[in-house]
Amino acid sequence: MSGRVAIVGGGPIGLATAIEARLAGLEPIVFEPRVGPIDKACGEGLMPGAMADLARLGVDPAGYPIRGIRYQDARRAVDHRYPPGVEGRGVRRLVLHAALRKRVDELGVEVVHEKVAGFELGATGQAGECTVNGRSVDWIVGADGLHSAVRAAAGLDRPSTRGARARSSAARTKPDSRRFGLRRHYAVAPWSDLVEVTYLDDVELYITPVDEHTVGVALLGHRPLSLDEAIARVPALAERLAGAAPASELRGAGALAQRARSRTSGRVALVGDASGYVDALTGEGLRVGLAQARVLVHQLAAGNLPGYERAWRRSTRDFRVLTAGLLAAATSPARGLIVPAAAALPRVFGAVVNRLAR
Repeated sequence: MSGRVAIVGGGPIGLATAIEARLAGLEPIVFEPRVGPIDKACGEGLMPGAMADLARLGVDPAGYPIRGIRYQDARRAVDHRYPPGVEGRGVRRLVLHAALRKRVDELGVEVVHEKVAGFELGATGQAGECTVNGRSVDWIVGADGLHSAVRAAAGLDRPSTRGARARSSAARTKPDSRRFGLRRHYAVAPWSDLVEVTYLDDVELYITPVDEHTVGVALLGHRPLSLDEAIARVPALAERLAGAAPASELRGAGALAQRARSRTSGRVALVGDASGYVDALTGEGLRVGLAQARVLVHQLAAGNLPGYERAWRRSTRDFRVLTAGLLAAATSPARGLIVPAAAALPRVFGAVVNRLAR
């Protein structure tokens, strides 16, 4: 078995999958139409587990140390600091992408700047029968993000009743329940080594230090969203950012919640956001994607792609259970109790943060 792996999507998880594959003795090829570092609207906080995964891959992006998480609302705040010697890092997405791409190039991984127009799967499902843009491969990995074309083409999108609901006149008057994100950087020195999560009545603000002169501000919530209006509702933050020049353009992402009915179909597999996504409310999104890349390549190297589904579920269990529970609270009448509960039960709050950050 030659182990030729076509990775569709050259974002951080696609590149990490390529690095994992090369280190495992496989032959990855990355298909990505965009040239140069790829940006994305995200919180940019790499938790300690993500830093450990990157180090194992030989990647060490520059950034700003993160030593914990702060949850706060208009009346209270609760901090959880990681144990001594444990830290994450705030890293600009462009810096992270460049570091991963450098490692890909060092390992001699081929990157083809082409859009994948489609792929073909052999009738018998044997190795070497897949083709991507005319190239023969053994497996196809969809690492092409929230709105994955590979997921759709492989028939792995989870069926939705959204269309039926949209046909209902009652539904047409109902607000959009999906969540979206915005992010912009500001040229101001970080005032904390914590990721600060501020709960307002209807949105969350995430402040992440990404270098000695820059902080990133991300906003999650239902549309319509206004980053400027949200900042203005937090007087202390508005004061810190007063007069600070924007250090990046405003970027958006969403809808954030995406589902897949399975992570594999024949010789096709999904990884990262393409495999399913729930808002990473405590900054663990990239750590989970890196874990998925690791277990996927392990299964590919063993010639056992069907085993990836179980490995995916095992590697994402904490994320799916804890984060989905927190998201359910954040989008329910119990939203206003999240920060008070964290403040009243700091050990529980700390245990959840530590578990997700591992």
